[in-house]
Amino acid sequence: MTQALTLRDACREAVARAGLTAVNDCFHAFPVLAGHSTAGITGVVLLAESHLAVHTWPERGVVTLDVFVCNLTDDNSERARHLLDALVQGFAPQRHSIQMIRREIPAADRT
Repeated sequence: MTQALTLRDACREAVARAGLTAVNDCFHAFPVLAGHSTAGITGVVLLAESHLAVHTWPERGVVTLDVFVCNLTDDNSERARHLLDALVQGFAPQRHSIQMIRREIPAADRT
């Protein structure tokens, strides 16, 4: 939750294992603020299929993950779920919640 390069490597490895395609990434470690002993990270992995975003708040023990995939030529839903599951397992939280939103473009609107 506090090591940007370690988090970046874990995210990119999970993306590859899920069968998704990393195009680029950017991870930023925030400076430690007065009165705190740690600081978080915001990172994104740009995917050919869309993106993975991660935000950590180690001082609160919180991580948010956003896995967004497009399903234009292939259904990437299972790959996205595999990616999310791998990252949740890697953080080993005491508890977590998942919110899934299925976004679909009507066939008549696909051009």
